[in-house]
Amino acid sequence: MADSTSHTVLAVALRARDGHLEVLLADGRLPEARVDVREPLESALARALDVAPLAHVEQLETRMLRDGPLATAYLGLAPTDARLDGDWQAEPKLPPDHAELVASAQARLRAKLSYTNVGFALAPATFTISELREIYVAALGHDVSATNLQRVLVRRGVLERLEGHRTPGRAGGRPASLFRFKSRELEVTDEFAALRPPHR
Repeated sequence: MADSTSHTVLAVALRARDGHLEVLLADGRLPEARVDVREPLESALARALDVAPLAHVEQLETRMLRDGPLATAYLGLAPTDARLDGDWQAEPKLPPDHAELVASAQARLRAKLSYTNVGFALAPATFTISELREIYVAALGHDVSATNLQRVLVRRGVLERLEGHRTPGRAGGRPASLFRFKSRELEVTDEFAALRPPHR
């Protein structure tokens, strides 16, 4: 058991890929690093994983772990096109503390997708509305209408349309318009909003 003065940093790095919200693991656990004496938590986090490819990082929570040490967890979000190699898993089997932190991170992300522009941190630089919808569906865990998503985000001034179109794939269809997030910094866009699951 660790002594009562030990402090560790845990990283909950998430990305939306192939219709799922994935978490980055290291040896079957969340990436972690022991905090040295008088070391800033952000420095320990940078030793736990490469933070450069992450588009957004924020402190999630601090808690005592079941095996003793005090732990500060960070939520990090990676765009779909970020080069961040490692063991990404959609439904990992984790120790209870780590599983609870992943659940907390997912809940934080899902809440912030409603009232901020944090979707920028999961999306590539440019995308179609259909591609953005896939990211939101993966992150939220429920279906979202592409038309409604576009209307909401454009009305809030979060997205802007770009010149040019995405060439149709093998299935054909009309060329799709391209968009991007106006800002790549976190902004509150509607503090009272909620992207709720559709009624059944």
